[in-house]
This record gives sequence, structure tokens and C-alpha cells, in this order.
Amino acid sequence: MLAASRYRTIVRNGLRKYSEAVIRPHGTLSSKISRTSGVHLLNGNIHKFPRISTSGFDRIILDSENSQTLVLSTNFTTSSKNLARRPHYVRFGHRKEKFAIGTHIYMYYLSFMLVFLLFFDGFGRIQKWLGVDAATKTQEVEGKDSSAVSESDEETGKKKKRKIGFRDRKIIEYENRIRQYSTPDKIFRYFATLKVKCEGDWEVFMTPQDFVRSLTPGIKQPEGLGLDQFRKFDPQKDSIPIWKDSMEMKVAVGGDSIFYRLGEGGLISFSDYIFLLTVLSTPPRNFQIAFQMFDLNGDGEVDSEEFDKVQQILRSQTSIGMRHRDRIVTGNVNKGMSSALTSYFFGKEAKKKLTVEEFLDFQRQLQREILKIEFNRFVIENDKISEKDFCKALLTYAGLPDSKKNRMLKRVRRKFKEEPEGISFEDYISFWLFLKSIHDVDTALSFYHLAGVSIDMETFKHVAKTVAHVELSDHVIDVVFTLFDENNDGELSNKEFVNVMKRRLLRGLEKPKDTGFVKLLDAMWKCAKNQTSTFLE
Repeated sequence: MLAASRYRTIVRNGLRKYSEAVIRPHGTLSSKISRTSGVHLLNGNIHKFPRISTSGFDRIILDSENSQTLVLSTNFTTSSKNLARRPHYVRFGHRKEKFAIGTHIYMYYLSFMLVFLLFFDGFGRIQKWLGVDAATKTQEVEGKDSSAVSESDEETGKKKKRKIGFRDRKIIEYENRIRQYSTPDKIFRYFATLKVKCEGDWEVFMTPQDFVRSLTPGIKQPEGLGLDQFRKFDPQKDSIPIWKDSMEMKVAVGGDSIFYRLGEGGLISFSDYIFLLTVLSTPPRNFQIAFQMFDLNGDGEVDSEEFDKVQQILRSQTSIGMRHRDRIVTGNVNKGMSSALTSYFFGKEAKKKLTVEEFLDFQRQLQREILKIEFNRFVIENDKISEKDFCKALLTYAGLPDSKKNRMLKRVRRKFKEEPEGISFEDYISFWLFLKSIHDVDTALSFYHLAGVSIDMETFKHVAKTVAHVELSDHVIDVVFTLFDENNDGELSNKEFVNVMKRRLLRGLEKPKDTGFVKLLDAMWKCAKNQTSTFLE
């Protein structure tokens, strides 16, 4: 009994001293204590105490000097384990992480698709499975203008615009390089969309829409059609009038179009393609000179054989003719004029003669038909296109950087956004007739510039009337000045205007169809040859 009482007193005194050392006047813990193992209640506050091992007592009541009651639990270790958060172990024992079965399946699928697309021509197989080459009766409803890119909504009849994505931009850039640097054979095979069965053999043809697309930069080829990818057409199953009355032909040309004189259905063969490019890229004055050269009797007429010689000479002077080589493998061989054109120019028996006036009239009709197709590509409201679309057509062949082109178009859009009048097809044709005299206009504007006279709207209208013999509307002149007036002073920057209009007139056909590398190698070879011969002498 005495021993137990004495032991209790010793423990009580020890705990009192310990509590005085640990507990401060405000009930906070000493900063010396860093590791705790229990949570206890002291004056309504939660405090942590070091681990204390006791034996034989469930609870010890201790009265401190501040009359504070301290309740200590005997099982501190058990309570601390319950309150501590159990740690989360990752890669315990340096073991590899286990992936789910779905993750393995997804990784195998990605690996298979990558190998399939890169090494087994996956894109070509997918296009073949989709039936691109076998679609014979489905008619293509293509976008009106891929550079803007506006599409027709068949259900509502309205036009809605969408932005060009990254993929479309890269495809358009690739197609522009094809137009600029490829041979006529490859250009024809890429932009032609129709393959017709003729006498048991399949022959590739262009539609008038395809022909204009092959000339115009920035217009994307219809989806699923490209190099050696066509829609098949069998006359025994699908009659020509069905194709002739299709949506695409109605949008492109009218019933009395010059293209229908190329053959039944208005389709263009490779020989016709070369002939039309020669007609478009040759100035009328060159045709007049060529006709006079082969007009031996001086009556101003040539027969079919003489006209073939005229074609060969003029074609050899164009960039298209210099790059053309017959491709027997692909079937694209220049066979001369088609029988339909021969009948149109020289009659069914080819005994009629052709005058230069008749041929120049054919050239004017062809240019007008192409302008009509270009005009119909844009959004038409009340038989008019917007001022911005008109300016886009003027800058199509300019070759300007996109940043500068966007600045020029932005000026036009801002000025005519509130009160747009639009550009009619008659205004479009009038400005084209003005462009045909652009060389004379350049001379007249240079005289004004040298004389120190500013080229304002009145001066420009006077030059168009007196030099080009074309009456331009005030609205068209205002749009042109807004497009080329860099500093907004109301005066025309005639140098840039003339350069852009010259390219627009020839549709880029005056440019050589190569990068210049072959000419560089040829010049180096000639130089080395001359130097070697000089050294040996």
C-alpha cells in the first residue's frame, strides 16, 4: 500500500514537471518538440504531445499550476497509427507498371495504322475502297470559290462561307505548283475529272469547269479527284444529253457555248486542251501576222493545211508548247485539231477556207466563255458579284504575297461594306476589254507620269475611253483605285497596277513552265564546252 502510494506520487510529480516544461502559458507546444505521436484536448484546443509509455494506469489525472486538466491516453501508438495517412507506393520493389488491356490494344492499333499508311499506300487504298474511280453517275457539286471558299447550300439555295483549313491550304499550294511548273500532260491528267469509254477504250476529258480550274490558281480540285483519278462515263449506259444537262454544265456554260463546238457534250480532249491554251496565250496581233505569212495568194484566207502550220509555229512560241512532250504511255498525244473543230472552221469536207477575222472572233468568244465561268464561281446576288470578289479576280495572277493581298482586299471591304453596289457581268466584260489594251494604256499613263500630272479617277476614265475605247463605270473605277491606292490620296499607283493587269490578261501563261534549273545546267554546259574548245585551240 505504501509502495503503491509512493509510486503514484513519484509519477504525479514527474508528469507535473514534464507538463510545465512542455506546456507554455498560452497552451502552445514547445518549438523543441518536433516529432509527436498523439492528439489530445487541452482547454478546448487540440495539442500534440510526445510519445509517453506508461504501465498499469489507464488514465492519469494531473492538476497543473494553471488548473489545466490533461487527459493522456495510454495507447498513444495505436491512436497515432489510426490518424496517420497510409502512404501510396508506386513501382514497389522497382517493378514495371502494368498497363490495362485497352491500352495495349490501342497501341497495337496505332502501330498498325502507321505502317499501313506509310509502307502500303494506305491513302490510295482507302480512296479506292471509297469508290472514287468507279463513281459514274454521281455528279460533283463543288465549291464556287475555294480561295474565298464559298459553298452552295442546296437545300436553302444560300451561300455560306467557311475558312480554309491547314490541309486545304497545303493542297492548294501543291496544286498551284503543278499549274506553274508541270508539263501540260500532267496538268491535264490532274485537273481532268471525266473518263469516257470510246470504241472500247477509255479516254480522259475535261469539262469547261475543269479547264478554267486548271488555269486559275487558288481553286482546289474536288475532293477525291486528282492525278489519274476520274469519274467514269460509259455512253452505252449514260447518254451524253444526261451529262450535258447536269448541274455542273448548267452552272459553267450556256447551251450555245463555244465549248459545244469542240465536240458532243462540250468535253475537251488533250489535243483540244493544247489548242485552247495556244489560242489564249497568243495575242491577236500574232495571229494576224501568222495568217499573212501563210496567205500566199493574198486573199486573207488559209486552208486546213496552212492553218496546221500556223498552229505549230505559234504553239512553239508559247510556254505550253515548249514544255509539251507526247506521252504515249498515258495516251496524251497531241493529234492536232479535233474533227469537230475542223468541221467548224473548214466545213465537213474541210474545203472551206478560214479568215483571220473569223478566227479572232472565235478567240473572243472563247475568252468571254471563260470570263462567264469565272464570274459564276463567286457568290451572285441580283446578277452581281461583290466588290471584294471582283478584286480577288483581278489579283488572281498577280503573284503578290498573301499579307499584301489581304491588306489590299481589306481596304476594299471596309469602303464598300456599308453600301455595296456590286459588279455586273457587263462591267466585268468591259474591264476585260480595257485590259486587252493594257500596253497602250501603260504608254499613256507613263506620259501622264512624266508630265507630272497625277493619275486621278477622271484621268483614268479619259485614258480608258480614248486609248482602249471602253466606257468604264464610275463605280468600277472607284473599286480599282481603292484596291491600288496605297496611301489613300486618291491617285493610282500606275506601275504596280499595270504589272498586275498584264499578268491578269495572259492568265500566267506567259511564264516559263520550269524552275530555271534546266536552263542553268544548259548554260553551264555551253560555257564549259566553249572554254574547253578555246583552251584546246
